[in-house]
Amino acid sequence: MDEKTLFDEWPERYDEWFTTPIGKLVREFEGELVMDLLQPGAGENILDAGCGTGVFTLDFLAAGARVVGLDISVPMLNVARRKTESYAFSALRGDMERMPFKDNSFDKAVSVTALEFIEDAQGAVNELFRVTRPGGLVVIATLNSLSPWAARRKAKTERGQRHILEAAFFRSPSELLALSPYNGTFKTVIHFPNDEEPERAVKTEKLGQLQALDTGAFVAVRWQKPE
Repeated sequence: MDEKTLFDEWPERYDEWFTTPIGKLVREFEGELVMDLLQPGAGENILDAGCGTGVFTLDFLAAGARVVGLDISVPMLNVARRKTESYAFSALRGDMERMPFKDNSFDKAVSVTALEFIEDAQGAVNELFRVTRPGGLVVIATLNSLSPWAARRKAKTERGQRHILEAAFFRSPSELLALSPYNGTFKTVIHFPNDEEPERAVKTEKLGQLQALDTGAFVAVRWQKPE
């Protein structure tokens, strides 16, 4: 199954997972981290590369930003369009590695849980910087190779179990930071296991964040493009 077909068949399952008790917590903590790093502002032009069904896009729009959502899957973009009808959102099918935008087109560029499906991470990051204006922010959030979640997913693949992330590229915070010559910062969240009881998961997460652990399942990095 190629990447395009994979995502074309996934929109409903993707959104449904975030309605489960543990999925709701994951969405909350991941969304808080992305918003903290991106700091979307009213009137800003933001690119959401690999926007999927718009799960995180809605946060940027609610902050008053104008967002262009790029994704390889038309069915996912259709879901995103329905969710964002009352906002300044436009959707476009395209590839993160060859984006159809001019240089310096956006104030900020963000990509959430898309880089793990791209082998040429360097090429994708280069594109995000290309389309971001000087002084703008580039934020990437993806799956952390240092996390126990990644270890469990790899074990499932080795046992021959089929799952959506069987061909994913898990990367560490240091590997992500190395994708740009500019100084960046990172933070991880989701320090609890996926079978944790929700109340206990919240306590585990708060402790992990307090200790600034680099092993959370979700890692986000931020760079500022030089003026």
